[in-house]
Amino acid sequence: MLAPMRLALRRMRPRKLRIRILLAMVMLSVPPLILLGYISYNISKNTIVRNHMDNNEHNLKTASEVADLLLRNVVNMHRLILANDQVRADLEAVGEDGGRTLDVRAANRLQNVVVSNLIDTRHIDSICLFDRGFHAVCYGSTDANAGIYASPQGRLAIAGSSWYREALTAKGRELFFAYNVLQASPSSGSFSSVKVLRDPSDYETIGLLVINLKKSMFGQAMNDNQDSGFLVLDPAGSPVTVVYAQDPALVQKFADASGEEDAFRALHRMGYLTIGYRNDTTGWTFLHVVKASRLLQDSTRIGLATAWFAAFIGLIALLLSLFVSGSITRPLLQLKKMMIDWSKGNGEQAQRTAFDEDEVGAIGETFRRISTENVQLSERLVHSKLKEREAELRSLQAQIKPHFLYNTLDSIYWMAVIAKNKEIAAMAVALSESFKLSLNKGKETIPVFKELKHIEHYMTIQNLRYKGRFRYVAEVEPELMSLEILKLLLQPLVENAIYHGLEPKIGEGEVRLTGQLRDGMAIFTVEDDGVGMESQEQTQGGYGLGNVRERLALYYGPDSALTVRTAPDEGTSIEIRFRPLDIKEG
Repeated sequence: MLAPMRLALRRMRPRKLRIRILLAMVMLSVPPLILLGYISYNISKNTIVRNHMDNNEHNLKTASEVADLLLRNVVNMHRLILANDQVRADLEAVGEDGGRTLDVRAANRLQNVVVSNLIDTRHIDSICLFDRGFHAVCYGSTDANAGIYASPQGRLAIAGSSWYREALTAKGRELFFAYNVLQASPSSGSFSSVKVLRDPSDYETIGLLVINLKKSMFGQAMNDNQDSGFLVLDPAGSPVTVVYAQDPALVQKFADASGEEDAFRALHRMGYLTIGYRNDTTGWTFLHVVKASRLLQDSTRIGLATAWFAAFIGLIALLLSLFVSGSITRPLLQLKKMMIDWSKGNGEQAQRTAFDEDEVGAIGETFRRISTENVQLSERLVHSKLKEREAELRSLQAQIKPHFLYNTLDSIYWMAVIAKNKEIAAMAVALSESFKLSLNKGKETIPVFKELKHIEHYMTIQNLRYKGRFRYVAEVEPELMSLEILKLLLQPLVENAIYHGLEPKIGEGEVRLTGQLRDGMAIFTVEDDGVGMESQEQTQGGYGLGNVRERLALYYGPDSALTVRTAPDEGTSIEIRFRPLDIKEG
């Protein structure tokens, strides 16, 4: 059996040594590179997919938590409206016969409850309160109304609607629907939260509350490129209901899916990778999808580069074999000697073996150099890809931080409201608004009236800390109110008056801020009746006044000035004057 095989192999072996060398060089160089490319491709593919899944699972969890804060605010608003004695009295006074309905006073009371308890109403589309006869009063945009149920015929249809029957069976719980229950079109840009209002004393139904939210709230949670998308799905629907989709074209890819799992399978068949996260408040699925070909394009490049590299090495081997046949004996003897040295364990001697500048020597040196460079190139490539993914992750996390801070302050506010701690609630509102004004959407200038609002929030926080010791008076001419000035120009002066003037003083104190426009110059003065200072040199040591003085000179030029007048036990007066840029340009 073995003998015929040896005979067949011997006959297939080329007779010419040049062809043997050619085949040997190609077989020794190309297959290892192909194997290396295949392994590198699969490793990079698996690493990229795993990192994508891990990163987006974390991002989806963070986005769900951000949405939960907003949705829990809506749940709290349901309960605050029901807990309001006046609103509940209006609903209880309405009879089932329709003789009396909700009027303008009820609408005003609803508006007062909403405005006094919500910090951020950007995502509220409308709030509609229905009595037992389904007459409604609404708060929201100028055209906020009961939609298709605003007419007498529409009111009669509410009791038979599926969403109302489902709300009745919820026993007072707040329900979230994937569509706006008050609109005829399910594709509107809002969705609803519904609660049947019941009398706490006898648990009788006294009304209905519908809060409609803008679906655009989900768009702030994730940023996607043209090859990926973010969706919110309601798994309870059949076919699956899409609550929100940043790319409407993605919805068409699973429009006929009977359920959530069927939708996932449809996306997978079309070459998409999916990862989902279940939202705790609504039970909806936050889904991120990305085109697999786009995600794995780097791995594909590695595979193609390796294939081209293997082809290049094969070409080199072919060319070298053409020149090695004429002087093959001596290089082969050198190779034999090197192998003998290796077999005797004399590896260092073998490494010092010198090759002549012939074909065999060129093949050996070239292959050794290329292998070393290939290892180094692979290491640099993997390191570069890891750095790129880390930079992308840091960028995504940085986009969520401001939302996290705002929503954290919002949560502190609601916790204080529920705990009936008005001081903490007021401080949380003041700090949130102060932070928004300080950021000012990245702009360097701010209207005077917003700077004054910033000072008012600051004084609110200080008076909460010091039990109302400080009184703040602002007397600014009306023509200055809309003037754009450098932000944080006046607030540090008031802060300096508190810490260096009024805080060391025993008893109450007053800070007075005046502003006027004289001969094209804006003049602002901050005075306090505090302990004062022995010399003006004490004002040079602080960071606040020095910072204001430098920014004033840099922005408004040498015509600007900051003047300090102070004396022990007589208080301190700080005056800044400058020529506003918009007046100067005009």
